[in-house]
Amino acid sequence: MFPIFQKTFLMKNRVALVTGGSRGIGLGIATCLAQAGWDLAINGVRPDSEIKDILANLGQWNNDVHYIQGDIGNADDRMRIVEDVFRQFQNVHALVNNAGIAPRDRKDLLDMDEASYDRVIDINLKGTFFLSQSFARKLLESHPGEDRIDASIVMISSISADTASVQRGQYCISKAGLSMVTKLFAVRMGEVGVPVYEVRPGIIKTDMTAAVREKYDRLFEQGIAIEKRWGSPEDVGKVVAALLRRDLPYATGQVINVDGGFSISRL
Repeated sequence: MFPIFQKTFLMKNRVALVTGGSRGIGLGIATCLAQAGWDLAINGVRPDSEIKDILANLGQWNNDVHYIQGDIGNADDRMRIVEDVFRQFQNVHALVNNAGIAPRDRKDLLDMDEASYDRVIDINLKGTFFLSQSFARKLLESHPGEDRIDASIVMISSISADTASVQRGQYCISKAGLSMVTKLFAVRMGEVGVPVYEVRPGIIKTDMTAAVREKYDRLFEQGIAIEKRWGSPEDVGKVVAALLRRDLPYATGQVINVDGGFSISRL
């Protein structure tokens, strides 16, 4: 297997905070960044004793890997996560908002209860918004008076941002909301040259989609996407790494679909 990045693309002494970075899409993103030389602050809800092997693997490229346990749906945890990463690294160059959950049970829209709605929105949308707010404030505090700050923010949303799924409406609403969060922060942080992007993964093979594996296997065969395969966390990771390298200049606030052509209307 060829390396994802050649030596000329290594980004040494760069630091990224990746929420939900110890599994699934987040781990794919963290791995691609680690291979490119980034130092990492990984946030997750599991105790570090459960992910020692994962953290060790992310550190095999002679980069620093720091783990911060915390739930972004909790206000105190959000503040602690941001304070911790800036205390550990002083200068932080990227926030990748990947942490998110699916509903515990897929239920028809008419059967959704408020507790399930609140749980998904509190983490996926509210938590991401206020974590981004805290991160942005800290960036401004760390670079007083500077016209341009060398940093980026990436929101990991989903094709569910504009594809209705009545069995998990709260998830769709949370991801659609992230699209506006992206635009809002792109406008606000554009004042100091910080680009903000939305990455929309398609149908990605992770533990979150394990329960519907057979369903989507059939749908791929039937042509639900142009590329007849599951996406991988690394597919998303490569795109995020390119964004953080500024390979897509002059594109703040934009949506990048990583969905194998799912979002293309076809006859």
